[in-house]
Amino acid sequence: MKTSPLISEALSPEKIMEKIDILFYITSAVAVISTIMVITRYHAVHALLYLVVSFLSIALIFYFAGAPFIAALEVIIYAGAIMVLFIFVVMMLNLGPRTMEQERGWTTPAIWIGPSILSAVLLVAFMTVLMNNPAEDTGLNLVGVQEVGISLFTEYLLAVELTGLLLMAAIIGAYHLGSREKKIYHRYLEKTDQ
Repeated sequence: MKTSPLISEALSPEKIMEKIDILFYITSAVAVISTIMVITRYHAVHALLYLVVSFLSIALIFYFAGAPFIAALEVIIYAGAIMVLFIFVVMMLNLGPRTMEQERGWTTPAIWIGPSILSAVLLVAFMTVLMNNPAEDTGLNLVGVQEVGISLFTEYLLAVELTGLLLMAAIIGAYHLGSREKKIYHRYLEKTDQ
């Protein structure tokens, strides 16, 4: 049975760490490139596609650093939930038939080439690490769910509570910004629904 040159049973821990370092730098380059593409894109939909790639590459960086739980949270929370929220906001702001035609022009198949190439690079890097299983061979200290929970609710409890308050203030602010009341300048100009 032939094995890939990237994946071999006879690799020493030093060789595996060298490959992980190389993959780390490749993933970091993908993160930087995709983040630059987010900043420089004119259309919001294009920027959102590259933002998903940026979030995925940051998740891989966390995974390479020995924090698979944080990597999973990065994918679930940022690349999943927050991106759905961003896309929902973009869809809410672009109402009308004219903007629907404009969005169709924005999402042509050629737009997917850049994010697809960057995502393929990330997939190759991730599969290489999964096949090598570096945690057993190199003695990486993996951070699990229990360690994160204990750390968040003992050492960083104040930061967690302040973040909760900040998110609550953001939700209240978004509610007030979203619920605009009609200004009535005179009572005779007010329309009634009777």
